[in-house]
Amino acid sequence: MEWLYLVIALAVLAVLAVAGGIGLVVGRGRRARPVEPPRTTPGDVLAPPEAPDTTVAEPEAEREHAVVVPTLERPERPASRLVRLRQRLAGSGTLGRGLLGLLSRDKLDEDTWEAIEDLLLGADIGVQPTQELVERLRTRLRVEGDAGTDVRTVLREELINLVDPTMDRSLHVSGADGEPGVVLVVGVNGTGKTTTVGKLARILVAEDRSVLLAAADTFRAAAADQLGTWGERVGVEVVRGPEGGDPASVAFEAVKEGVDRGVDTVVVDTAGRLQNKQGLMDELGKVKRVIEKQAPVTEVLLVLDATTGQNGLIQAKVFSEVVDVTGIALTKLDGSAKGGIVVAVQRQLGVPVKLVGLGEGRDDLAPFDAAAFVDALLG
Repeated sequence: MEWLYLVIALAVLAVLAVAGGIGLVVGRGRRARPVEPPRTTPGDVLAPPEAPDTTVAEPEAEREHAVVVPTLERPERPASRLVRLRQRLAGSGTLGRGLLGLLSRDKLDEDTWEAIEDLLLGADIGVQPTQELVERLRTRLRVEGDAGTDVRTVLREELINLVDPTMDRSLHVSGADGEPGVVLVVGVNGTGKTTTVGKLARILVAEDRSVLLAAADTFRAAAADQLGTWGERVGVEVVRGPEGGDPASVAFEAVKEGVDRGVDTVVVDTAGRLQNKQGLMDELGKVKRVIEKQAPVTEVLLVLDATTGQNGLIQAKVFSEVVDVTGIALTKLDGSAKGGIVVAVQRQLGVPVKLVGLGEGRDDLAPFDAAAFVDALLG
């Protein structure tokens, strides 16, 4: 038995020896190899080892950002607007098509002329202008009809005369003796007055004029912001005051700044007013008087919603008595508008329609042209 114990002991020693050798080999494999020193020759200068990068990155908010200059829009010139707006207006030319249909009948009896009168009155042209137009059409077609005169030609000429092409429709946007022109824009709530001011600024910029806007509608919180957005698009600055502040003060400061800078035109947006609120109307008169301590008002534009019809005439009359309106800007003269309001409002005030708006686009405001308007009505 002793020899058996001896054999087991020798086997255990052998196993331990083998395990120790393997551990030695593994240990040697994990040991890092020493870094060899760089080989140099006499006279070489060794650079010190690089220090670890301990720079802390600056927070994003503290970095200096480059100033981003927005690309300014180039508004469409008025001449090219007329073609596009004429096409849009022609789509709602029910008045012209209706008149042509009636006048082209083989027999123009009393029933036909009565239908023509009804059509004109329904288009908001007004009683007196309607009677004048019907009388002239009767006379011309009776005299010239037998000579083969085209009905469309006669109707076109008489409608143009009714709209009155002799009226001065130019916008007075220049002052005298180097002073800026001052355009005061007035109207009731909801007519699109502030939008019209923004679109007017685009027309002036397209004509290479320097412009300054005055946000004198201090009672509507969004009005100044809305005007600021319009101005930013074309590089026009807006003078504004505190919400609920004195509108006359804002208008005064804007015109004063316009005079000091030597800008071409200052356009003043005013708060929407109800024509039956005497206090508000008196305040509008005050705005105009205060402005003229700096420079004369060269244009007073009354913004009317073309879809309001005869109610727009009442508004126009009251505003004209307060601030001496010199021109009309008709908005929404498409779709539901009846077109005849152009004739009626000019007769009511004795002042011309100077601008028409036919859509929601930024350049959907154009100078009014009598012949182009009639051609659009006739389709």
